Amino acid sequence: MAGIPPQPVASSSKTGLLPAKSWQHFVAGGLGGMCGAIVTSPFDVVKTRLQSDLFRVKHASLGLAGNGVVVAPHRPNLLWHFVETGHIIRDIYREESFRALFRGLGPTLVGAIPARSINFFTYGNGKHIIANQFNDGQENSYVHLAAATCAGIVTGTATNPIWVVKTRLQLSQSSGQATVGGSWAVIKQIVRQEGVRGFYKGLSASYLGVTEGTIQWTLYERLKRLTANTKGKGGFQEWLGMLGSAGMAKCVASLITYPHEVLRTRLRQPLVDGKVKYTGLVQTLRLVIAEEGAHSLYGGLSAHLMRVIPNAAVMYSIYEAVLRFA
Repeated sequence: MAGIPPQPVASSSKTGLLPAKSWQHFVAGGLGGMCGAIVTSPFDVVKTRLQSDLFRVKHASLGLAGNGVVVAPHRPNLLWHFVETGHIIRDIYREESFRALFRGLGPTLVGAIPARSINFFTYGNGKHIIANQFNDGQENSYVHLAAATCAGIVTGTATNPIWVVKTRLQLSQSSGQATVGGSWAVIKQIVRQEGVRGFYKGLSASYLGVTEGTIQWTLYERLKRLTANTKGKGGFQEWLGMLGSAGMAKCVASLITYPHEVLRTRLRQPLVDGKVKYTGLVQTLRLVIAEEGAHSLYGGLSAHLMRVIPNAAVMYSIYEAVLRFA
């Protein structure tokens, strides 16, 4: 039943490492990632721009938004960040078109579907293997932690080039650029200017971000156990408990590890006047704090939370549903 933690494996002497129907995790993760990415794409665009100093410099130099509307000054208040997110979505729609709110969605889907498929497949089957091989077939938080770490490393390494292209597209101001054509143009530009290594910018920050996935998966499993009591109270409450577990786990994990998102975006920025401003994880951290203050490490946090919490709820609900009905 959905929302109920998997039962311990009856025996560790089964032939083969992978459980029966292990492919279900791959399919379920891909479907969940696709639906979540489409629903929350506008917030992803805003988050990426707020994380980048290129976007901040652009608006500071203009002083005015489209149609003569004065750009509101930056306020460090958390509530204002959510208001600012709404203003930016409005301005993107007015100045660049409705399609601009979904800029980078092509690479996002190309990345999200295999990324979530790989992540859920590696985690779902990884915890089975780790429990059987090292913990007498019993699952616990240590098993979940180890499986989530492996899933994060595998996923980050396999999909980093896609996220680099997506980030470059979202920082582009050319509203007339088609998504597919734009992606191919960005790929050629990266190869020409930076070589193959350019596709792996931000990989160190992605590895740092593995901590987010480990916290999220471990906390999700714990919360799912706590809400398992809702199974006798009807399907709606059961699914509500699962959705709450997914959203809360993602919220906590994001708040703890968010700075790595900003560092990763900076590392993936395009060249400025043919020069690379951010060259490494530690150098980027020091430069951002020196130039903009430590609070800049949380730039775009509001848009990020508005995106990832419903994204996680959608993604995990579809994942659990596929596993239940497959």
